[in-house]
Amino acid sequence: MSTPRTVDRAFETALYDAADDALDSAASLLAADPAADAELAGRGEEFVATAWRRGWQPADLVRIVRRELDDVHVRLVAVLIRAQAPHDRPRGPRWTAQLDDVPDLAPPRTDRFSHATAVLELYRLLLRLPTLERLEPGVAGTAGTAGDTRRESRPESRALARIRALLAKAEATGYPEEAEALSAKAQELMARHSIDEALLSAHAPSPDAPGACRIGVEPPYEQAKAVLLDAVADANHCRAVWNEPLGFSTVVGFEADLEAVELLYTSLLVQAEAAMTKAEAAQRAVGRKRTKTFRQSFLAAYAHRAGTRLRAATEAATAESGTATDVDLLPVLASRQVAVTDRLERMFPETTTTRLRGAGDVAGWTEGTRAADHARVDRRRPLP
Repeated sequence: MSTPRTVDRAFETALYDAADDALDSAASLLAADPAADAELAGRGEEFVATAWRRGWQPADLVRIVRRELDDVHVRLVAVLIRAQAPHDRPRGPRWTAQLDDVPDLAPPRTDRFSHATAVLELYRLLLRLPTLERLEPGVAGTAGTAGDTRRESRPESRALARIRALLAKAEATGYPEEAEALSAKAQELMARHSIDEALLSAHAPSPDAPGACRIGVEPPYEQAKAVLLDAVADANHCRAVWNEPLGFSTVVGFEADLEAVELLYTSLLVQAEAAMTKAEAAQRAVGRKRTKTFRQSFLAAYAHRAGTRLRAATEAATAESGTATDVDLLPVLASRQVAVTDRLERMFPETTTTRLRGAGDVAGWTEGTRAADHARVDRRRPLP
């Protein structure tokens, strides 16, 4: 039997039949034919390339495999992504950064039957991936724009480097007041950086267009986390749409703002989870049992209050920048907001709203609000 025919028979047996005995039969075929290994790997690279054509990106693929399968499958898909990358076209800086973050761990050594089984389980998942919205600006299905190429060769700005450093310190400190001040300064710098980018783009021969990125919203309590991400996006001139079944939100906005949302959401989530753990310990110390409802309420309140603080900080920075530069920023920012909304509506012609569930614990809401106050992002408190 020829090697391609072995792989074809295995696929016909297992990929379109979810039964375990079908999977075992297909894995036995592959295990008995070592010459089929190269063909099997090549088919996997084709599945990855097909995922890219369907709108998936490296981080999305790793995320869905980790969500649906096991660590061995994550390692297998990482090998396929890295193997396929040299045959792919350039896709811009965000894509390159995602490739750099793909896990660089080889699958564990095991017997041929177990390896074939894991490969077929992975391919079953890849075969069934739905089509996602295109993230690249411009015509759907096209590569990154020339603007993407210029940004790829541009080093990270000093402002972003400083923002990263401030947020890292806010996550690491055990003192809420210090975390508050550090987060406040970070949001101030984010707002100013966004304004600078907006003014530069407004006077450029070819103004930037809004882009988009996907940010993982992982369980547990993913609904409250999606609310937090939405609040961060809104405060930074972006819009977010949550895809609950696939575990991510798509954030639409200009590049500087997207970077700010990614950084701040990750940092606030770290701070919120640390504060929630501390609040639960305090509740247990006085004999109160904490529940899933407490944690859901805590994160929901944290998202609500943090969003209020973020918007206030952005508005204050915008007003101050307009005064300092003697420039009316409102038309510039308004035109960018229109562009973001237009891009969002073209990507998602139909969206629905959902009611936050399980946020009825008063103690959780109170503690979450208090934690958000400690992490608030106004600009009035000076750095220690």
